[in-house]
Amino acid sequence: MNVFSYLSFFLLAAAAVLAYMWRDTFDAESVRGSRVLVTGASKGIGEQMAYHYARFGANIVITARGEDGLKKVAQKCVKLGAQKVSYVTGDMSDPADPDRVIKYTLDKLGGLDYLVLNHVGSSYIEFWNRDSDHVRTLMQVNFVSYVQMTAAALPVMEKSRGAIIVISSVAGKLASPYVAPYTSTKFAVNGFFNTLQHELAIQKSNVSVTIMILGLIDTETALDKIKGFSSMTAYPAGEAALSIIKAAATRQKEAFYPWFHYFTCLFRDWFPFIKDLMLSDLNKQ
Repeated sequence: MNVFSYLSFFLLAAAAVLAYMWRDTFDAESVRGSRVLVTGASKGIGEQMAYHYARFGANIVITARGEDGLKKVAQKCVKLGAQKVSYVTGDMSDPADPDRVIKYTLDKLGGLDYLVLNHVGSSYIEFWNRDSDHVRTLMQVNFVSYVQMTAAALPVMEKSRGAIIVISSVAGKLASPYVAPYTSTKFAVNGFFNTLQHELAIQKSNVSVTIMILGLIDTETALDKIKGFSSMTAYPAGEAALSIIKAAATRQKEAFYPWFHYFTCLFRDWFPFIKDLMLSDLNKQ
């Protein structure tokens, strides 16, 4: 066989392996009747996840800072078929609120099958302005509160063979300019929950952890922030939400939406100099 033949065989084999890895084995009935907490659910991806869980007939608690938004989402979830819907406001910059929201959820649902950690604090897109207080606050919202809620929920989720879904970002894999505080929180999320996956496996835990790596999603908040900074294509929040739910239900350790960001992260690890070339071109503009 010549080099071309070997390369063709390798590419076909790789394609076959990836097709097997990414086949859709999701069964919607596996979600029916499950007890779900979705954070950051008053808008964006969290809102769309709440609607999908409602269509699948789940029992849902949703939380976010604003009560008006939560009310509207809860009402629509009832119309879409949720078995039970409750909401509770929570400000995850307050260290007391993560535990309070978990306690509320357990009181309302009697247990927990899916913990969806989706909330995110407000951050800017610009050069870092040496504001360490902003980094500290964002770390509490985007990372520490995730750890707090996980710690509070784990004992109950061991009994239910539950799944923790952690919403992360390509920004937690690839360091990029203009988003230093946000990126730092997502790197922390990836590092902690990847480690937790290993530790739960060693302990033969019943709980799975799914880390969802998202690209740019077409939420109003995201699109407003990137104006003037990026012309990247944004992908539908509804599709992202469904991908997240499927990944958790099938207990995947790590999943990507859009799917090609799997290769984005691979190329970064294999060819790190490509990022430097891209940034060099950006600096010349």
